[in-house]
Amino acid sequence: MTPTPLFPGFTTCDVPVDEGVHIHACTGGHGPALLLLHGHPQTHAIWHRVAPELARHFTLVMADLRGYGDSAKPAGEADHGNYSKRTMARDMLQLMRSLGHARFDVLAHDRGARVAHRLGMDHPQAVGRMVLLDIAPTLAMYEQTSEAFARAYWHWFFLIQSAPLPERLIEADPGAYLRDVMGRRSAGLSPFDPRALAAYERSLRQPGAAHAMCEDYRAAAGIDLEHDRADRAAGRRLAMPLLALWGEQGVVQRCFEPLAEWQRVADDVQGSALPCGHYIAEEAPEALLARVLPFLGATHR
Repeated sequence: MTPTPLFPGFTTCDVPVDEGVHIHACTGGHGPALLLLHGHPQTHAIWHRVAPELARHFTLVMADLRGYGDSAKPAGEADHGNYSKRTMARDMLQLMRSLGHARFDVLAHDRGARVAHRLGMDHPQAVGRMVLLDIAPTLAMYEQTSEAFARAYWHWFFLIQSAPLPERLIEADPGAYLRDVMGRRSAGLSPFDPRALAAYERSLRQPGAAHAMCEDYRAAAGIDLEHDRADRAAGRRLAMPLLALWGEQGVVQRCFEPLAEWQRVADDVQGSALPCGHYIAEEAPEALLARVLPFLGATHR
């Protein structure tokens, strides 16, 4: 285990979760276990502005998803199943069990929130409470895709193209891809700590990173939808308390009704918009903490 500059006092570890696959995580804090999952095209570094306060109340496990950060980046399978949210959720279950946490809460953003959704569906006994940031359910977003959404979330439809087209274009200039995707959001690049941006770019420049990221999206547009439709057909719903938060300046707010969509797939849902865009933990950390801590049973001071 080694210290990490964005998270003073925290340590990192690499935990085997599957044959030939490890998950990288940053850990620290005291109290009940809280798993934090990032989105695209980022890493666990997204939590650096909220981790110090959260660590006063919880034992934090800030993981890099399979294919991202310093976690393993296996080659995609023909059906993209090894990047399905079911597989990525199982990664997180194995990670938490290996660290001694049989039951835990989850705070997750973007792609990580899609993994958290599947984790709650497949392993409800492991998840206490869940906070999902700036997404509507994957199936709802694909089934309700409009021109406005397709233009704003162009990367969804770019990344699912057959290999190696998107990989080749991203690998030509990973930094430009990162800055274009993140900088075209409502707040531009101004909310991001330069150290965090450097961490995201370093990750995306790693061998296999562009392919792994594309496989995540290819799975979401294929096998993940099959799993979601099977849940819907069987009447399976999320049973744990769920807090959905989204940016009032973001695409999810503009193109969907996120609270209503989560109420269609979960039994105990509350939520609202926060005064920011997509990258909530970096744009509005205090507003996020003010909602998350009471929901998870802690007090923000």
